[in-house]
Amino acid sequence: MSFAEVWRAARPPAAGLHLDSAACSRQSHAAMDAAARHARHEAELGGYVAAEAAAPALDAGRAAVAALTGMSAAGVEFSTGSRHALDLLLSRWPAAGRTLACLPGEYGPNLAIMAAHGFTRRMLPVDGTGRLVLDEAAATLAADPPDLVHLTPVSSHRGLVQPLAGMARICTDAGVPLVVDAAQALGQIDCAVGGPADYAVYSSSRKWLAGPRGVGVLAIRPELAARLGPGPPGGDVNVAAQLGFSVAVAEHLAAGPATVRARLAEVGALSRRVLAEVPGWQVVEPVEEPSAITTLAPVTGADPAAVRSELLAQHRIVTTAAGVERAPLELTSPVLRISPHVDTTEADLAAFAQALVAVTAAR
Repeated sequence: MSFAEVWRAARPPAAGLHLDSAACSRQSHAAMDAAARHARHEAELGGYVAAEAAAPALDAGRAAVAALTGMSAAGVEFSTGSRHALDLLLSRWPAAGRTLACLPGEYGPNLAIMAAHGFTRRMLPVDGTGRLVLDEAAATLAADPPDLVHLTPVSSHRGLVQPLAGMARICTDAGVPLVVDAAQALGQIDCAVGGPADYAVYSSSRKWLAGPRGVGVLAIRPELAARLGPGPPGGDVNVAAQLGFSVAVAEHLAAGPATVRARLAEVGALSRRVLAEVPGWQVVEPVEEPSAITTLAPVTGADPAAVRSELLAQHRIVTTAAGVERAPLELTSPVLRISPHVDTTEADLAAFAQALVAVTAAR
């Protein structure tokens, strides 16, 4: 079997056409079995005894995340998701240093968390497509460095890939801490890019790594951790979900991160070619953008939210309608997003295009 066929065979059959991995991908049998086994162990042994028994597997999961992010396993901790991870990190940031630089396309909920923790926001320079302009960013950081840079290398509202490695070098040279929201990046692009001593990466489980919902990860370099305040006291944790996530990351490493990234980029380019001529919609990303996310902007008044609902109800096709709240400083109108994983075929994309034409015409 091909790589894509192996990936699909490792999962239950989809009840329709799943084109929504940027929201929540499809877990493997192995990831689900790991979580289910732990739930049974909790019932048999008690939750705390079962958690102690799971410790080696969780340590392996942290090590796998460290390998993907270029961090140390000792600096990796689980969270309940990306937003929780960012909230944990910013709540510990020194009160005297809360000036932050980010992209105009920053994720709306991230902006809310930044504001809630009293951060003053500056915009990083971008070109007409919204891509970071590295030389201008370098000059800006050198002239007036913020207390940290927050970079989302792949955003939620479109599949544009930002130059993470270049920004990591700039922050290193400028001595500015770098915090990376890798929720859409981890598994899609190379996130092991070095970075400054004061460096943190956070992500969720459920997107391109195809783990369960309700779990995420935060990785912090020791130099940055030493500057932060104490974390909140530990609470109840979903060990079953953490184990499922650990298995999903291990599967990703076993498949070969570079192989997965290449296939996702291939699927993204194929999606854009298939969808380029669909009437009433415009593909936002360049064809060869190395991302599996394809964004469709309506050009004849179609409502992405209504179209998304009809695609699901009539054709059993799962997509996302992204409202302006996802990127309130950049997105001016709602868009329709597809995010197929490595097992998506040209026939799948042709079926989606046909359904999209039908649903759009009916409205």
